[in-house]
Amino acid sequence: MVEMNTSSLPDLIFTILFFFMMVTTMREVTLKVKFVVPQGTELTKLEKKSAVSFIYVGPPTDQLRAQMGSGTRIQLNDRYAEPREVMDFVAAERKGMVNEGDQVISIKADQHTHMGYITDIKEVLRKSWALKINYSASRRN
Repeated sequence: MVEMNTSSLPDLIFTILFFFMMVTTMREVTLKVKFVVPQGTELTKLEKKSAVSFIYVGPPTDQLRAQMGSGTRIQLNDRYAEPREVMDFVAAERKGMVNEGDQVISIKADQHTHMGYITDIKEVLRKSWALKINYSASRRN
């Protein structure tokens, strides 16, 4: 029986590992709004983070305040949006999911955002049948 030379096998494994490390990217969003999440006492962690779509709500960052003003803004992925655009965002995010029923919308809002603004977003989410809504918060000491 002919023996196989396995001396280059670790190099091959390392090359494949390096390839996958280079082509895999984490889902990152450049924040264009700044927010301080509210604090709470009854908090639970999200289990399936791949099924979570984030909506960021708050005033623009200091770099963008001159051109965008100081009012409350909604950020969907890497762009500003109006509440009526949330429905298209939810539909696009839902298309990219394996199981559409697992979709969770997480609202990361500044603690000083008026509840009326959050209610407007929730109304649009209800119309787009995104009924699993999560509010991001930090643990109160």
